[in-house]
Amino acid sequence: MQLTDFKLAAFDMDSTLINIECIDEIADAAGRKAEVAAITEAAMRGELTNFKDSLRRRLELLKGVPASALEDVYAKRLHINPGVEKTITAFKAAGIKLLLVSGGFTFFSDRVVKRLGFDYARANVLEIEDGLLTGRVIQQTWGDIVDGEEKKKMLLETAKQLGLQPHQLIAVGDGANDLPMMSVAGLSVAYHAKPKVRQQAMIQINEGGMDELLRHFSSTLMS
Repeated sequence: MQLTDFKLAAFDMDSTLINIECIDEIADAAGRKAEVAAITEAAMRGELTNFKDSLRRRLELLKGVPASALEDVYAKRLHINPGVEKTITAFKAAGIKLLLVSGGFTFFSDRVVKRLGFDYARANVLEIEDGLLTGRVIQQTWGDIVDGEEKKKMLLETAKQLGLQPHQLIAVGDGANDLPMMSVAGLSVAYHAKPKVRQQAMIQINEGGMDELLRHFSSTLMS
């Protein structure tokens, strides 16, 4: 298996490309991190079958949080996970296009896309009024919330746009809402993932950084 066998790679963001679940850290500003994090954990483990409802429940708990908390989370708590930049560099050198698909928020994904040089992205837009979070997300042309089915849809739409077949796709994630896109990719990768995701992925990275993935490819680019 060579990197050049693949042409498009889709990555989850929270706890995959970056070290945190952004919604949990925003909730910390409202003194509700434990409550929100418990819902996040259950959703990522696949114990809550409706991701959209679980996100709406968490968003309601963020109502009234100052929008300035978003900048604090980004500046003080968000870090790119180990090995991600090395992996992205190798993928780009192999001619692979990069897609970020996140059930998180564009405030963070836009910045991560810019930092890492991704080609495509889809995430949710937090609604802000008078400098405060409303506890809702904004309707977009494709819908309002990126759940597992939307991640899969975005991956397949991007592949079609590029004239690619499923066997040319890579999908990387850690939570149950990543399973739909992983199921249609030629290579699925579980990165420090929940048990349900590890069980279904073709490759598991349970220790070390994202660049552990590169060891699975035989390519002159890797030498």
